[in-house]
Amino acid sequence: MANVTTKLKQFTVPDPLGRESDPWVDFREIEIVELEWTFTYRHSLGKYSKFFIELENRRFFATRCPVCSKAWAPPRPVCPNHLSITEWVELSGRGQVKSFSILHHKPASAPFIQPPYVLAYVKLDGADTLFAHILQCSPASVRIDMPVKVVFNDGPVAHPIHLMAFAPVEEG
Repeated sequence: MANVTTKLKQFTVPDPLGRESDPWVDFREIEIVELEWTFTYRHSLGKYSKFFIELENRRFFATRCPVCSKAWAPPRPVCPNHLSITEWVELSGRGQVKSFSILHHKPASAPFIQPPYVLAYVKLDGADTLFAHILQCSPASVRIDMPVKVVFNDGPVAHPIHLMAFAPVEEG
């Protein structure tokens, strides 16, 4: 018999209905293997590219509708209320936590993040929407309306969204 290095086990499962004539009898032998899948994925950031390019320049941008003046962060190329093409605006990166979750799993897309960590929904000054992202603070210290700011790092990162995070504003 050939050697399958990822094979964990092989077994036969009985008919859960206990039938004398099992129509699935030829499909009851089961093999469990453990595989690690990796792949390369090329993705255009498209109309959102300016947002990510400016993160590389340590600047935080949103978009604003020229009709209703609503500011979108994360940016939207088109205002969903008016279907108008939006305009880029730079924000200060300061805001307040409006909601948060404490997560206890390591995200597959960001293995450098160690649980538990805080995912915060932040209302940025100058924006009309909430921006969800990592808040760099202890889970015990986060609170609603906590003042925060965008902080940047120089990487290296696999995706430019990881060049930023939120951090508490030092009070006092």
